[in-house]
Amino acid sequence: MCGIIGYTGNRQARDVILSGLKRLEYRGYDSAGLAIGNGSLNIFKDKGDLDHLMGIIPVMRGKFGIGHTRWATHGPPMKNNSHPMQDCKGEIALVHNGIIENNMALREELMKRGHVFRSETDTEVVAHLLEEFYDGNLEQAMRKTVARLQGSYALAAIHVKENGKIVGARNISPLVVGAGKRENFLASDVPAILDYTERMIYLLDGEIVTLTRESVKITDFNGKEIKRNWQRIDMTLEGAEKGGYDHFMLKEIFEQPEAIQDTIIGANLNAESGYSIDMAPDNVKIIACGTSYHAGYVGKYMLEELARIPTTVDLASEYRFSSITSSNPLVIGISQSGETTDTLSAIRTAQKRGFDTMAIVNIVGSTMTREADSVFFTRAGLEVGVAATKTYITQLVALLSISIKMGVAKEHLSIDEARHLANEMRKLPKHVRSVLDQSDRIFELAELVSGARSMFFLGRNLNYPVALEGALKMKEISYIHAEGYPGGELKHGPLALVTEETPVVAIAVKDQTYEKMLGNIGEVSARGATVIAIGTEGDRELDKYADHVIYIPKVPPLFTPILTSVVLQLLAYHTANILGCEIDKPRHLAKSVTVE
Repeated sequence: MCGIIGYTGNRQARDVILSGLKRLEYRGYDSAGLAIGNGSLNIFKDKGDLDHLMGIIPVMRGKFGIGHTRWATHGPPMKNNSHPMQDCKGEIALVHNGIIENNMALREELMKRGHVFRSETDTEVVAHLLEEFYDGNLEQAMRKTVARLQGSYALAAIHVKENGKIVGARNISPLVVGAGKRENFLASDVPAILDYTERMIYLLDGEIVTLTRESVKITDFNGKEIKRNWQRIDMTLEGAEKGGYDHFMLKEIFEQPEAIQDTIIGANLNAESGYSIDMAPDNVKIIACGTSYHAGYVGKYMLEELARIPTTVDLASEYRFSSITSSNPLVIGISQSGETTDTLSAIRTAQKRGFDTMAIVNIVGSTMTREADSVFFTRAGLEVGVAATKTYITQLVALLSISIKMGVAKEHLSIDEARHLANEMRKLPKHVRSVLDQSDRIFELAELVSGARSMFFLGRNLNYPVALEGALKMKEISYIHAEGYPGGELKHGPLALVTEETPVVAIAVKDQTYEKMLGNIGEVSARGATVIAIGTEGDRELDKYADHVIYIPKVPPLFTPILTSVVLQLLAYHTANILGCEIDKPRHLAKSVTVE
């Protein structure tokens, strides 16, 4: 969740590092800092955002250094707990993303040997270990240090006596190396260094990298050198700019037609995926977190409808603790970043149990793409807003495409039926544009709900997880309490909370649940709730039941979640904007959860 950048070269490191940290703001943070080497170590850090830091930072000259944005884990947001951390002598500066699980034992051990700690963080133990092991070679000290660590970490360190050198290490938390002309970079995420280079290498777990202005050396934790080719990252900074929109989230919502089209084209060409697994499994287990979990939940209905494959959906954070059953499922992990710690751990658990694994991922070269047996790449491009929009929609498209492929493989879909569905999929970008054209109307509805303290989102069958996602979007960016429920569960408790002060959003498209949803709308209307319904174009009954209706184009029922989700994204966005919320960086949240 924290952000890391390191630079060594001919430029002033301060400028490069601050620019990179600015690019990492979307990850979320509560403090920031940097360390610049120039014959001595010059460190500046504080709680607060980068604008605050840049307003008070002194002149710091030097050609190499490291920077960090921190989300508080061990210790509250304060200057002493901000990174970089130092050793007792003030010769080492260190930044860290992750959690050192054995930090308390190490801290007690180091304090007994005379080390003085100045923070409450787990990270500081790493700086003191480096101090103990340092004998003139920072790389060797890092190697001995990581041998003592338990947990997840991306580390970057500099030493006052080794001019121009940065040493990094990775275990679970992501770290990428960038190469320029007589300059090299280290970062936790690609956007931090994309201003300067497109040539990058993703470090793998158990690797150490040593950077100087002229060289990059990668070794494993035992010191064996590793040769790896540079990759050209196909990502533009234009994708990281707002392009005239007020927020990244709104821009990314409006980019969804193109993202859908690119994902459909990629699925048809299938150049990278090249399924190496059985596409006719007896059963499937989907594992994911957050929004990706909701996408997977929709995918369950798609797989069971089109391929008749029994499918279960587990939260990745819970899967590792589940019992092994007699079934032998294909395990599909879904992660936008490909670095989500819980999902990665679940994939590894599945592989230890002997199961085939598939990953649905947006970032080429990420850890999950290397570890899963097969990969389906979504083509959403860079997504800066913390609240997932276009990456979620492309996950739905990916799951729909996989369901069609498996339906054919299981002989539950004929070739003609699969072609028909593929043709319908190609119309999705046009249909999504028609939903986006209703943004002004959805803004009016957002004005109606913006004063609410609590909301309910109702759906049935595959639109139940869409209701869950709609509620998640509303609460994560507008801070209005919102809950998603299956319509049929109203009488089992939630109805007690429905009043005229509780708006209800009901997904009532024309499918097999339509009549039941009309009944559910009647139940909440009878309690005085204002009902906003999402229905299908041509429906002449729905507006008799609901107070307000947004209509989506008529599509096959399995395709409706893609369109209804766009409506809910816009409703949440406009509500949050009316309330003046920090939409792209909601409080306490980060884009990629790379710690447990």
